[in-house]
Amino acid sequence: MSNTMTPYKHTVQYYETDRMGITHHSNYIRWMEEARIDFFDRLGWSYKKLEDEGIISPVIAVECSYKHSTTFPDDVFITITVLEFRGVCWKLGYTMTDSAGTVVCKATSEHCFLDKDGKIVRIRKVYPGFGEVLTKMMQEE
Repeated sequence: MSNTMTPYKHTVQYYETDRMGITHHSNYIRWMEEARIDFFDRLGWSYKKLEDEGIISPVIAVECSYKHSTTFPDDVFITITVLEFRGVCWKLGYTMTDSAGTVVCKATSEHCFLDKDGKIVRIRKVYPGFGEVLTKMMQEE
């Protein structure tokens, strides 16, 4: 698995802008989720697959640093990196750029793995193949 996955592309929608015509800050977190779902689809471990197996991965922390504004209809390209994977919890980094390559947002999200009853799941033990993929992605960074 290469760490040079094609970035996820999101086109800013008119409804995502505020009265000043600038993308509202809350949308960046939504785009992180879109990109994260796409990222896991590409890894072969979709959220749907995990949920069908009884695994959920809630967000436990988010941090965003807004660098440059975007407006309708800008394209935003989101690159994800696996910053940490400890078997139970994982942390992703997001770099969002515009069409010119200007960084518009740097962000992170942290997650854990739980079963349908809310109990911690040790992915390396229960799904070693998935654990290997996440570990490999982290080691390549």
